[in-house]
Amino acid sequence: MEHKIIFAGFGGQGVISMGTLMAYAAMAENKNVTFYPAYGIAMRGGTANCSVIISDDPVASPVIAFPNILVVMNEPSLDCFTDRLQEGGTLLANSSLIRKKAARKDIRSFYIPVNDIAEELGDSRMANMAMVGSLLKIMNTVTLSTVFQTMKKTFSPKLLKVIDINQEAMKKGFHAVQL
Repeated sequence: MEHKIIFAGFGGQGVISMGTLMAYAAMAENKNVTFYPAYGIAMRGGTANCSVIISDDPVASPVIAFPNILVVMNEPSLDCFTDRLQEGGTLLANSSLIRKKAARKDIRSFYIPVNDIAEELGDSRMANMAMVGSLLKIMNTVTLSTVFQTMKKTFSPKLLKVIDINQEAMKKGFHAVQL
C-alpha cells in the first residue's frame, strides 16, 4: 500500500494541518511517512499545499510529481493540480467552494460540502477536519480512532479546547462519503 497525497487550498483553510495530522496518525499506525509543506507568498489567503506519502514500505523521496490522491479545498487548487493526478486516482473536492466538476473521466471524484458541514456545527474553521474524515473513509488506511488519539497528542493547548467539535466535524465528513 502506498498513498501519495497532495492537499491544496488557500492559506488559512487548514491544508497544512490536514497533512500534518494525517502524517502523525499514519506514523501512530506504524506506517512509513513523509510530509512536505509548500506555502505561497502570503500564509493566510495565499496558496498552500503539502505532500504526504503513507506507505507500508520505506519512502525514498517526499516529492510527489503525480499523486494518487488529491484533496482540494478551493477551485484554483482544482485547476492547478487535477492534471497531475494519476490515472485511476482519487479526487476529494470541497463542493461548498468548488462549483465545477473535474473534466477527467479516468479518476474517481468525490465532492464533499465540507464548509457546509462545518457551518452546521457552528464553526467554519472545521471544514478541514470534515475533509480529513472523508479522506479517512475513502483511504481506509488510518482509523478515525487513531486520528482522534493523535489530535490529543499533537494539537496545541489552544486547540485542545475545540477537540470535540473537530472530532464531530471529522465524523460528519466520514459519513458524508458514499462509496
